Amino acid sequence: MHTKLIRTRAGAFAATFSTAGLAMLEFPGGRNARAVASRSRSGENAAWIRQTRAALDDGLAGRDPRELPPLDLAAGTDFQRRVWRELLKIPSGRTRSYGEVASRLGKPGAARAVGAACGANPVPVLVPCHRVLASNRTLGGFSGGVNWKQRLLAAEGVGVGGK
Repeated sequence: MHTKLIRTRAGAFAATFSTAGLAMLEFPGGRNARAVASRSRSGENAAWIRQTRAALDDGLAGRDPRELPPLDLAAGTDFQRRVWRELLKIPSGRTRSYGEVASRLGKPGAARAVGAACGANPVPVLVPCHRVLASNRTLGGFSGGVNWKQRLLAAEGVGVGGK
């Protein structure tokens, strides 16, 4: 695994890559983002870094990424990976509730488990867990903090209630 700072207009995200693809993305100011030097490391895949930067730029501008880097979601459970794949189907500017995602997975009543999977999402922004809201259309939680969730949704033209 190697970590690279991906500089965007919103700050430097720490992107951790495995041999399979992007395994973790951390918001600016996070522990890894503060600790990582942005110099090249052996084993880097320049194409994946470019794809990650472009996908972040799209996501931060409120657009669906034109292309995602390969995603390594192996750290999740089977259920978490199913949730994350379902989140990739939510288009920019649209939201779903935790319960709606659970129902789409054939697991009605698993809204809390969907929320936990969203909280464990290793690549926020690119796997758009910010598009999942509480059933009353309030923000709920977010791994990067509710300010980031609100900011990402606002860029997509989505207005929501408070926490």
